[in-house]
Amino acid sequence: MHAVPPLLEETFRFRAACSELRDRSLLRQRLAIGSPQGASVRIGGDPVLNFCSNDYLGLANDPRLVSALKAGADRYGVGAGASSLVCGRSRAHEELESRVAAFTCRDRALLFCSGYMANLALGLSGLVGAGDHIIEDRLNHASLIDAARVSGARLVRYRHRDVDAATALIGSEKGKQLVLTDGVFSMDGDVAPIESLAQACRAAGTLLAVDDAHGIGVLGGRGGGTLELAGIGQDAVPILVGTFGKSFGTAGAFIAGPGDIIEYLCQRARTYIYTTASSPALTYATSCALEVAAAEPERRQRLFERIDYFRAGATAARLPLLDSMTPIQPLMLGSARRAAAVSDALRSAGILVTPVRPPTVAQGKSRLRITITAAHSFGQIDALLEHLVRLLGPGATP
Repeated sequence: MHAVPPLLEETFRFRAACSELRDRSLLRQRLAIGSPQGASVRIGGDPVLNFCSNDYLGLANDPRLVSALKAGADRYGVGAGASSLVCGRSRAHEELESRVAAFTCRDRALLFCSGYMANLALGLSGLVGAGDHIIEDRLNHASLIDAARVSGARLVRYRHRDVDAATALIGSEKGKQLVLTDGVFSMDGDVAPIESLAQACRAAGTLLAVDDAHGIGVLGGRGGGTLELAGIGQDAVPILVGTFGKSFGTAGAFIAGPGDIIEYLCQRARTYIYTTASSPALTYATSCALEVAAAEPERRQRLFERIDYFRAGATAARLPLLDSMTPIQPLMLGSARRAAAVSDALRSAGILVTPVRPPTVAQGKSRLRITITAAHSFGQIDALLEHLVRLLGPGATP
C-alpha cells in the first residue's frame, strides 16, 4: 500500500474536525449581508429583523457618516499606504486622536486597526513581562486573554466580578502587575465593578486597563462608558481601550490615557508599529461619528427605552434572561444544540439572532446573544418576543 501523502492526511484531519463540530452543533456559519447594517437587513434577497448587531446607536448607515466617508476618500484617498510611524498617519488620524482624547476626557489617544490589536498591544509593549503578573476577570474578552498569553507574564484570573477575589490578588503577587477587565462583558452584558477595582489597584500601585468596547458611546449621560457611569477618570483608570465598530458605527479602535503612557505605547506597541495605518477615509468618517454621538444624547435615550421595553416583555413572559442593563441581552438556553435550533427557527421566521456556543462560552452556557439598538422599533421588539414565547413557551428554562 502507498502511504497517504502528509498534506492529504492533514486535509482529512481538518475535514474530520469540522465534521465533528457540525455533529455537536458547534460549526459556525458565515452570513453575507446584502444591505447596510440596521434593524432590518437582507440576506439572500430576503429581509430579516436583525437582533445581533453591535450597531447600538444605529450609526452604521447614518447618511452623515456615509457622506463623511465619501468626503474623506476625496480628500485622503482610501488606503493609508504605510504604517503610522512611517508615512501612513494622516491629518484625519491626528484629528481623530484629538477628538477621542476630548471625548474620553484623557490626555492623548492612539489609534489601532481593531480592538483585538489594541488589546494585544497591552501584552506586546513591555508593560509587563517575564516574572510579572496579569490579573483578569474570568469572562474577559478573548483578546485580553491573548494579550496576557503573548506578554510573557503569568496570567491569574479571578471569579467573574468577584471584587474580594480580585482585591486579594492585586498587590499580592511578586513583580509588576497589570489588571485587565472588560467594562461591559460582551457575552453576559453586565458591567465590571470598576470603582472597586480602581480602589484596589490604587492602594497597591498597580496599573489598571479597561476594555470598554461595549460601554463607550452607550453608558453614561454623554456616552463616556463604564468610567463615566462609575464617576471615575484617568487617574483611577490610566488605560482605556475602546472601539469604533460598535456604538460609533465604523471600524477600528483606540487606547487613551496619560500622555507618557500613550507615547510609550506609540514607541513600543508592536500591533501599532508593524501594521499599515487604518483607512484615512474611514478615520475621517469616525470623527463625524464621534460628533454625532456627542451631539445626540437622544440616541442613548431611545436605546435604553427599547432595552427596558424588551426586558419588561421578556420578564412578563418569564424568559431566561441574564440580568443586564446594557444592549446585550443573553437568553440562556443551555445546550449548543438547543441554542442552534432556536436560532434556526427564528431565522425561518425572519428574525436573525446568532447562537453563542462553546468555546466562546462555557459548556452548558450556550445562549442567544440578543442585542437591542436605538434603531429598533417597539413593533420589531414585539415580533421578537412573540416568536420567543412561541418557541420556548412562558417560563422557559435552560
